[in-house]
Amino acid sequence: MVDVGAKPDTKRTAVAKGEVHLKPETVELIREGLMKKGDVLSVAQLAGIMAAKKTSELIPLCHPIPVHEIDVNLRINPELPGVEITARVHTYGKTGVEMEALTAVSVAALTVYDMVKAVEKTGRIQNIRLIEKHGGLSGDLYNE
Repeated sequence: MVDVGAKPDTKRTAVAKGEVHLKPETVELIREGLMKKGDVLSVAQLAGIMAAKKTSELIPLCHPIPVHEIDVNLRINPELPGVEITARVHTYGKTGVEMEALTAVSVAALTVYDMVKAVEKTGRIQNIRLIEKHGGLSGDLYNE
């Protein structure tokens, strides 16, 4: 792991996004709450939050850091068609939370896929990316 001990503590925020592309019929089942495993968006939201908290256990050489806030939002987008996922993670510390935000989106997307695979095995997880980063020596990043 990289030594971050000499770095100053700063407010750090990261925002990541991703998509799960699905058939319109599957999106409608999600919207109507008719999936056998339950409320897809709520379960995936919780999975994303839990994953962000465990990022250092999942990604080798990733620092364990205190996470002060995790916000994971899932939204049905009929134009994809599918589900859009956004994760915002905040901390105050020596290293950023980009990996936590990306992990939250990734696991939320995997959860959506898992919950719909009984009715659609052709769903596609796509376009997972960091769109914002704030804080630290490298400053702000906007990548929408």
